[in-house]
Amino acid sequence: MEKLNFDAAVVPLDGDVDHRAVGAFIDAMCERYDFIERVVVGQSIRGRELYCVRLGARDALPVLYIGAHHGMERLTSAILLRFINEYCEACAADSRIYGMAARYLFSERCIYVLPMLNPDGVEISLHGADPSGPLYDRICRMSGGDFMHWQSNERGVDLNHNYDAGFTEYKEIEQKLGIYGGPGKYSGEYPESEPETAALCKLVRTSEPRLAITLHTQGEEIFCTSGGECPAASRRIGKIISELTGYKLSMPDGTAAYGGFTDWFVAEFGRPSFTIECGRGENPLPASDFFAAYARVRETLFRAPVLV
Repeated sequence: MEKLNFDAAVVPLDGDVDHRAVGAFIDAMCERYDFIERVVVGQSIRGRELYCVRLGARDALPVLYIGAHHGMERLTSAILLRFINEYCEACAADSRIYGMAARYLFSERCIYVLPMLNPDGVEISLHGADPSGPLYDRICRMSGGDFMHWQSNERGVDLNHNYDAGFTEYKEIEQKLGIYGGPGKYSGEYPESEPETAALCKLVRTSEPRLAITLHTQGEEIFCTSGGECPAASRRIGKIISELTGYKLSMPDGTAAYGGFTDWFVAEFGRPSFTIECGRGENPLPASDFFAAYARVRETLFRAPVLV
């Protein structure tokens, strides 16, 4: 079988992917492999499509992977694209990965992969604010001209604080810290106020995944809490993921303990969900860290679906 080249023509090897690269890669994969499906689950504030790839039989047990909640964490998008690439190649070749037949995984689990939840934020962090954009002046004020460290969406809302999990409590913290919008940490006017988080929550409610994993950078840690508690099922799976990655199973603290997707998913559905902080250093991690970061989570991405 001819191998799909993972090169700059589709997606850069260095991990600095933007929205265009994600779309081009997914289109190429769907053209090459007729057994996967490209789904648009919504649009960003700027109208960029939120691409999702379905890997597996429709009636199989659903699992969800999410990348790039934050603009400067685009490395997570590259990780998920690499996973899609390897998964498809293994299915097409009828090969085994970590001792498991890829086609067995395809028949028993339906993996929804949303590589880039926050395409507008990624564009700002990677390419700078668009002078023609309607919110350009506002973004410049909020960022202070430092676009590289932009985390939020185009409107200045941190998507991983925009879920209905400790939202009211976090609002009190915001006011004390004087957070009213900006490159990160602002939760928005109300839960799911942003089109990106609303689209993701709709996908969750319709697909009903039995397990969810969100990839972030950095810290080499794993979080699985809801209101400070880690359910027994989550802790069991979390320990396995910790062994597979070598990352520490931790408890979030400070502002990181409120409004996140993992907390919302666990509280709302009572099912395991994990935030995996890939790599170590200062965000945005250098593109050269891509392969090392992928190597640490690769086995988890293939094994996690069968842990539920």
